[in-house]
Amino acid sequence: MRLSLLSLILLACCYPSFAIGTEPELTKNIQNVMPKVIAWRRDIHQHPELSNREFRTAAKVAAHLEKLGLEVRTGIAHTGVVGILTGERPGPVVALRADMDALPVTEQTGLPFASKVTSEFNGQQTGVMHACGHDAHVAMLMGAAEVLSQQRAGLAGTVMFIFQPAEEGPPAGEEGGAKLMLAEGVFASPTPTAIFGLHVWPGNPGQLQVKTEGIMAAADSFQITVKGKQVHGSSPWRGIDPINVTGQLINAINLIPSRQLDVTQAPAVVSFGQVHGGIRWNIIPDDVSLEGTIRTFDHAMREDLIARMAHTSNHIAKASGAEADFHVHNFAAVTWNDPVLTAWAMPSLQWAAGDYGVAPIKPITAAEDFSFYQQQIPGVFFFLGISPPNTPISDVPPNHSPMFDVNEDALITGVRAYTKLALDYLASPPEQK
Repeated sequence: MRLSLLSLILLACCYPSFAIGTEPELTKNIQNVMPKVIAWRRDIHQHPELSNREFRTAAKVAAHLEKLGLEVRTGIAHTGVVGILTGERPGPVVALRADMDALPVTEQTGLPFASKVTSEFNGQQTGVMHACGHDAHVAMLMGAAEVLSQQRAGLAGTVMFIFQPAEEGPPAGEEGGAKLMLAEGVFASPTPTAIFGLHVWPGNPGQLQVKTEGIMAAADSFQITVKGKQVHGSSPWRGIDPINVTGQLINAINLIPSRQLDVTQAPAVVSFGQVHGGIRWNIIPDDVSLEGTIRTFDHAMREDLIARMAHTSNHIAKASGAEADFHVHNFAAVTWNDPVLTAWAMPSLQWAAGDYGVAPIKPITAAEDFSFYQQQIPGVFFFLGISPPNTPISDVPPNHSPMFDVNEDALITGVRAYTKLALDYLASPPEQK
């Protein structure tokens, strides 16, 4: 079943929207916490930490949740923090998630609270920056936790606040992120029946963007090692040239999505990011290594594409007398918004966005390990526009840019969304078929 945004809005009318107390009171409570949200965001931005190293951030989050009187669990997936808000009456369990890690990017924004942190990443010294907005995610969820904790007496059910490390991927040789949180039992007790998450994104400030089903791509990294036979460059017939085979491989694999897959069903992207081989201008090397990424929105298409890439690598190498070792590592599944839950969430999102509105969004070929939570329980992931007002998207520095910044006036929409989704879900969750 494929639902348009209009269909979601119409279906949403079938589901009630409810909040503890009055909506003006809720609005006031959210407005009152926003100065703290901005201060938290700036502090975290100024002190960014790489994946699996979010020690300061985790301590800050845990201290805040403890102050609110929540049950706090730390050390999940190395530095993850979970806060449990239990209402005074029994009811459903809903999870809200924010990611905490920064990127190996040297900041160039010139902000008064810009990061000056440096660290080591993959053996190299680098600047560290919240170039993807995770500082804002953490601050907004901290704010929602404070507002929801004020509603404890009227809550029927439980809210889980998940502050996750390593969304950008753990360091080489380590595990981390959503996969490890799940492996270490983040959903074991209590077990939520729905999860919501958001991401700041260049777009109209304060506007929310969402779509049903696949909203972000599955992401795989792949490695190919082409093994030849080293020889002097003056007599290539005496060896097996892996560089020549590599050139054929790159061309052939790039043609697979455009010539062998039905991309009218779902997009598919293959990109090479690294090619390494050789040490001297007149020596044909023994081997060449290639690395790249695969992005897909359909599970069957992903499996087919990977099989075709392995087949192509093997046969092109064999045709020249070489060998090709092909390996794939899955970073994230398709971020898949459950259709029923997405339709149910529309009134909450519309209330949160107010006059800024809720808009459709095309599938995004970036990836999110939020997708692994969605493989366990229904979930909805959506985007919050944080561009400067009246600025064309083409002029806004994108996520992962050293110039990336967040329009802090838009963050209130994120706090409103987290808060309202939780309250409405506890009051009247959808019936999943």
